[in-house]
Amino acid sequence: MNEDMHTEFKREYIEDFKNTAVAFANTDGGELFFGIQNDGSVCGVQNPDDVMTRIMNALRDSVHPDITILTKSELLSIENKSVVRLTVQKGSARPYYLASKGIKPSGVFVRQGASSVPASENAIFQMIQESAKDTYESGISPEQNLTFVQCASHFASREVEFGDAQKKSLGLKMADGAFSNLALLLSDQCPHIIKVAVFQGSSKTVFKDRKEYSGSVLKQLEEAFAFLDMYNHTHAEVHGLERIDTPDYPGDAIRESLLNLLVHRDYAMLSPALISIFDDRIEFVSVGGLVPGISYDDIMLGISVTRNPKLANVFYRLRLIEAYGTGILKMNEGYAEYPVKPKIEVSSHAFKVTLPNVNFEERPLAVYDRLPRYRASYSIHEPQPRYGTARREVSYGHANPAEGAVYGFASPGEYRAQLLKELFSSQRSVSRRDVELLLKTSQANAVLILRRLLEEGKIAKVGNGKNVRYVLVE
Repeated sequence: MNEDMHTEFKREYIEDFKNTAVAFANTDGGELFFGIQNDGSVCGVQNPDDVMTRIMNALRDSVHPDITILTKSELLSIENKSVVRLTVQKGSARPYYLASKGIKPSGVFVRQGASSVPASENAIFQMIQESAKDTYESGISPEQNLTFVQCASHFASREVEFGDAQKKSLGLKMADGAFSNLALLLSDQCPHIIKVAVFQGSSKTVFKDRKEYSGSVLKQLEEAFAFLDMYNHTHAEVHGLERIDTPDYPGDAIRESLLNLLVHRDYAMLSPALISIFDDRIEFVSVGGLVPGISYDDIMLGISVTRNPKLANVFYRLRLIEAYGTGILKMNEGYAEYPVKPKIEVSSHAFKVTLPNVNFEERPLAVYDRLPRYRASYSIHEPQPRYGTARREVSYGHANPAEGAVYGFASPGEYRAQLLKELFSSQRSVSRRDVELLLKTSQANAVLILRRLLEEGKIAKVGNGKNVRYVLVE
């Protein structure tokens, strides 16, 4: 019997046997014999029971994750001499490492031929990837010197405890005290980032702005949302004395898209999450396609299998998400009153959510001067360099070609109300498209105008879906 990749001899108990045990667990398993010389000759050990006890105590106290469940020690009699055999199986929670050294080459060993050697950094990362698979957050963090200043601040702001007990119950700390990848995601040292780019127009031709967010994913969430909110402009419509404000994107849709980007991302891949802001849309792209077993139709129905359930649980504890599986439904609900809808695309390794800008079709400054039966003069407020804002006085008029008379209007809202009154009076029923064409306005604004008239009881809805029309209430 000779030493090889799966066999090693020790003349007596010696502390560095732990290196070999770790190497067996990280590679393909093996057997370690105490009481056999390097040349294969049997010398036996004194007090074999004591040797077996010391072996198991050393493994229990010095190796992480717990390796004892992979080992078996037994007493053999070879050539009438006492030999202790330690059998080590290949583990599924690799890399196994010496607690005193940590997850680095000096603490992680692998088997090469008949020797146990330090693992390279690439080999360590490969083991982490292979053991984590779809449960990345449950794997061992390659970085153990973690701090949680940003994370603790978020917990404190929501009056949620964040001590050692919570770190263990939430899954940041493993049974042996080592930090998990979930802890890495929430730590100040999180290596994953979000990149945000703002483009001019509807293509990626001209950059207007760009940001990069790093640190704890909680910090990234907060900062990215603030940036998106800054670019979520509000368009105002005045109806008589009433002003209606419409943001470019429903707030809930932005919030749910951003949460989806973080909670369902495949963190086993180091590619950044991407957010692209255009004039007509916002795109959210995260690495990692659908979780195995879930189809596109499933997620559209609200069925959800979370890729990172422990991270989702943290967000739930912090009241950032209300319930699992409602994100896409909330996105769609935010667009219920608009003709444009969110778009979801999935590939083998990526997930993309596109939110359309409900105000993309820019409303004209004055629609009344575009209609042949009407003429109007109107005001333009323009910032003037060094002199503040200039204002020209306005008047609105309705020209009657037959009489040549001009009747004044107090505001564009009053003028538009007159147009709508004539439209509904001249037709049995009116469609949303009729309103758009009459006022030369966007689909979203036409929806708002019709909804306001419905609420005031001036019109009634007839039909459903694409066939819906509106009639004047007598």
